[in-house]
Formats: sequence, structure tokens, C-alpha cells
Amino acid sequence: MTFDVHQLDSFVLVGAAVTLAAILAVRATAVAGLPSLLLYLLMGVALGESGVGIGFEDAELAHALGFGALALILAEGGLTTSWSTVRPSMRLGVSLATVGVAVSVTTVALGAHFLLGLPWELAILLGAVTSPTDAAAVFSVLRVVPLPRRLTGALEAESGLNDAPTVVLVGLISTGALAEEGLLQIGGVIVFELVVGALSGLVLGFGGAWVMRRIALPSSGLYPIAVLSLALLAYGAASAMHASGFAAVYVAALVLGNSVLPHRVATRSFAEGVASLAQIGLFVMLGLLLSPTRITLETVGLAVVAGLVLTVVARPLSVFVSAAAGPMARRDLAFISWAGLRGAVPIVLATIPLAEGVEGAERLFDIVFVMVVIYTLLTGPTLPLVARRLGVAQRSEPRGLDVEAAPLERIAADLLQVTIAPDSRMHGVEVGELRLPRGSSVAMVIRDGDTIVPEHRTVLRHADDLLVVTPRRAREATEERLRRVSAGGRLAQWLEDDSR
Repeated sequence: MTFDVHQLDSFVLVGAAVTLAAILAVRATAVAGLPSLLLYLLMGVALGESGVGIGFEDAELAHALGFGALALILAEGGLTTSWSTVRPSMRLGVSLATVGVAVSVTTVALGAHFLLGLPWELAILLGAVTSPTDAAAVFSVLRVVPLPRRLTGALEAESGLNDAPTVVLVGLISTGALAEEGLLQIGGVIVFELVVGALSGLVLGFGGAWVMRRIALPSSGLYPIAVLSLALLAYGAASAMHASGFAAVYVAALVLGNSVLPHRVATRSFAEGVASLAQIGLFVMLGLLLSPTRITLETVGLAVVAGLVLTVVARPLSVFVSAAAGPMARRDLAFISWAGLRGAVPIVLATIPLAEGVEGAERLFDIVFVMVVIYTLLTGPTLPLVARRLGVAQRSEPRGLDVEAAPLERIAADLLQVTIAPDSRMHGVEVGELRLPRGSSVAMVIRDGDTIVPEHRTVLRHADDLLVVTPRRAREATEERLRRVSAGGRLAQWLEDDSR
């Protein structure tokens, strides 16, 4: 195989143009209330054999690249998820990712076999690949729907955890292990992979956080790369032990994202950028893999019926059964049922039977692809209306404080850079009214490009940047106090935080 520099130039040109177009299109999809994945998928179809003419039929490569992209997306999800947000809803999230998945797979498989006439193997595969929700699809829409933490936490936990069991299940079915082994043995394999994967993530997450707190890297830009590499290391280590890499990468990223580490804001921003790039590449690739000439009216009909079974029967049933582990009000459960968006995950999972050469895998892939597009178009734009009708929408929680940190190794302290955003209630508060923990202090205020050495009576304003020095042992309490004042103003110490 010879290397052609002109082919590389063409690849860079097309890749850069597609990436820029996809990034610019995010704004349009956000205004319309649609997940950007739909546009990326259509861009892939347009570039494919029925459009520009780029041929791509390598299911094994799509499978490998898809898993790599999902690992990056899950790492970003863990790094940007607040443990305080998901903790109250973690029992429900875990239940949705395990019991809920089992109920959904069973319900869809029964419907696909008896209503659509699919063979049992394809019917079970259809149920398995369509059961997990997709974090990228869910939260690209939920950004415009302000929700209480109990709902946000449940949806975040579910979308971060339910990939792992379904990947294991789809792999076992596609390789024929489900037919050869008993249900008890298959259940044992799934439990082993999940438990070992989660433990691997915990070990590498806490171990990585311990190391990151004790080293001073020569460049701040290396911290985000190191943290993301630690999360991916957990994926590789778990996979090497034949455990769930997806469970490992999400758990490790969740630990790292909630640990006291240098440059956390920069790390989150870097992870979001990398995950966005992975999403664009993933969805465009999946669009390339689709052959529009294979899409018939029969395929569309099967996708519509299967989607109805999933959306109207399987999803609500799985949510209400799972709620036994984490009870919620019926209106909350109803919204969670409707917010179970499917995105890249079902389509990527559908590449597993393609790569394994399962009979009817192409038909399954086409059905899943069409179903994801149709029902994302149906449910995505209606989420704000459903939230209002069910009475679960609320005013956006104050997000008026951005905190960045840099280590001061010689004195075991951290320097926090705090930006007071336009919606922060810290505006008008005096420095002395912050009442920071012992040892923490505001060292400097930067306003309109000028530096101010603050006094006790210095009044803070919107757009101010504060430099706060805090002992490392008091950093978490200092950040918490700053966030409380940002949310509640000078009365924060007397007002209870209703969002918790």
C-alpha cells in the first residue's frame, strides 16, 4: 500500500470543511430544539455513495472507531457530571441501567417477534441495541429545558451507565454465546464485567487523582490531556481483563471530575471539545455506513412500529419498574420516560452484529438507523412542552460562577480564579460578606482591566475576576461557599439551597 500525499490533502480538506460545517450547524439545531446528531448523520449520508460518492462499508472499522468515540463521549460525561447532582438519583439511575434495560430488551424483543415477525435472534438484538439512551442526544436537548436536580441526575446516571450492560449483551448475542450458554451463565458474565469494570474505574480514578494532586506539570495545557488519558487508561485496563471498558471509563471520569484537581474548568472544556469532535466524526461515519438504496417502505414501517413499541410501551414500563429502587413522583417518571432519547449508541451497537456477520444484520442496522432519526425528531423538539405540561420545568439554577484553579505546591495551597457572571447574585456583595473559611482570602479583584487590592468593604460587581488563595484542605469548602453566595447573595448563610 503506497502513501499518496494528495489523498491526505483531500482528506484534510474534506474533514476540516465537514467539521466546521457541523460546528456552525450546532446553533441552528439548538434553536430548533433538535439534537445535532441528526444533522451529522445526514451529512454522512450526503457524503456517502448516494451523494458525493465516498464509499464506506467496513463494519469492523466502524465498530472499532465507534467504540473509541463512545469511550471519549462517556469520559466527557463523567468529567462534567457533578456527583452532588447524581448522588440523590443514583439508585434510580443504576436501576434504569440494569433492571430497566432488561425490561426494555424483553418488551421490544417480544413485540419485534410477534408483531414484526422477526426471527428471535434479530428480535432480541433489536431490543438490546435500542434499549440504552444516549447521553449526547439527551443533553443536547435538555440544555434548553431547565430541570430540577432529581431529574437531571437520574438521566445523567442512566445515560452514563446503561451502555456497559447492553454492549456486553449485544456482543454475547452476536457471537452466539447466548444460544450456547444458559441464562444464569450469561447473567454471571454481565455481572462480572460490570463489577470488575466499575472497580477498575474506581481504582484508576482515585489513584489518578492522587497522582495529579502531587505533581506540578510544566504546562497547564498538559493537565486536561493527562486527566482524559487516565480515564481512557481505565477503559483499556478493564478491557484487557475482559471486563466492561465503558463502565470503567465512566466511573474513572466521574471520580476524576469530582476530585480536587488543578485546572478543572480547563479540563472540562477540553473534554467537551474532544467529545464534540468524537461525536461529529462518529455520526458522520455512521451516516456513511448507511446505504439509502436499502431503505424501503417496509424498512420504514418496521422502524415506526418498533419505535412505537419502544417509546410507548417498553420505555414507560422499564422506568416505572425501575422506580422501585428510587421512587419519584409520577410526573417525574413520565418525563423520564419521554426523555429517553436514542442517538449514536443504538447505531454503534448495531455495527456489532454487522461485524460478526450475523444473518439479517444489514436489515437490523437500517431499521435502527431509521428508527433513531424518526423518534429523535418526534421526541426531541417536544421535550420543553412536555416538561411544562407535566410541571417539572423550573427556572434555571444559578450558574453565575466559574472557578478555575492552579496549584501553589510550595505552600500546599490553591489559587482560584473566580469569574462573576451576569446572572450571579454575588453582584453587590462586599468582600467581607463572603465569609470564606479560615485561611482563605480574596487576594485581588480584576475589574475592567484594572487590578484592585480588596478591602473588607470592597463591593463586587458583575464581570469581576477574583483571585482567591485557599489552603488545599479548605478548597472544597471555599468553592462551596462561593457558589452559595453566587446563588443566594449575601443572605446565602440563612437561606436554604432549594436546588439540593
